[in-house]
Amino acid sequence: MTDGHGPTVRRRRLAAELRKLRERAGLSGDQAAEALGWSPSKVSRIETCRVGVTAKDLGRALDLYQVTGAKRDALLTLARTAKQRGWWDTYDSLPTDYANYIELEAEASYLKRYDLLLVHGLLQTEKYARAVIRSTLMSLVSAQEIDRRVDVRLTRQGLLHRPELLQLWVVMDEAALRRVVGGPKVMREQCEHLLARAEMPNVTIQVLPNSLGAHPGAVAAFTVLGFPGTYDSDVVYVETMTSSLYVEGDADVHRYSLAFDRLRAMALGPDESLSMIAEVAESL
Repeated sequence: MTDGHGPTVRRRRLAAELRKLRERAGLSGDQAAEALGWSPSKVSRIETCRVGVTAKDLGRALDLYQVTGAKRDALLTLARTAKQRGWWDTYDSLPTDYANYIELEAEASYLKRYDLLLVHGLLQTEKYARAVIRSTLMSLVSAQEIDRRVDVRLTRQGLLHRPELLQLWVVMDEAALRRVVGGPKVMREQCEHLLARAEMPNVTIQVLPNSLGAHPGAVAAFTVLGFPGTYDSDVVYVETMTSSLYVEGDADVHRYSLAFDRLRAMALGPDESLSMIAEVAESL
């Protein structure tokens, strides 16, 4: 969150996990409340993240749901860090949806991303990012706010260099390469930047050729975020012009994961993809 109030992404995900654990234990909210000696409204408020959960109450709930071992340790750690806020909270003007995504991204151990029209933000140069942000925000914000958004985007890229490396696998449509954002010089530098990033051990880039025609990603760009440990399920993030959609249902997330696997299989291999990126750079 960006206003200094309300639950963090960690707290919301802890609440969602407690609800899943209760359901997997075959208990209704009323049954769990009775077993724990709580009111049904307390169970509801915790699971909907209207209130936080204390370490003592979390331990009792995990006992009831028979959660042990590494999963229990991970959830207790998640609870201890649930109130922590990150560097993005210093940017008060960031939309809540965007701040929430940055927090999820910071927690992730891997990202599987399909891009339809633009180079992914974690792989953008400063000049390319500025051209994209200026265009997408149009004249709705000041030049100072554009500078702040560019700074945020570049700061996000630190994830690729942290000790626990974020694994980034990007499938990008050829159209994203051919779209000359910011002019030929900026686009050439962007292509060269992609080639350099692809040399990193935790970055894989593939290009989906235009010649393939229709494919599972033709509707919209999307990101599948995976998290470390055993407490958290994958989440799919889909961004629109005015809001963001988080897909968390197991069946829906599985469908997006299958779509990404299909796109990855259809795309050029990593070496062939880099050859195409180099050719585009040379043509510019």
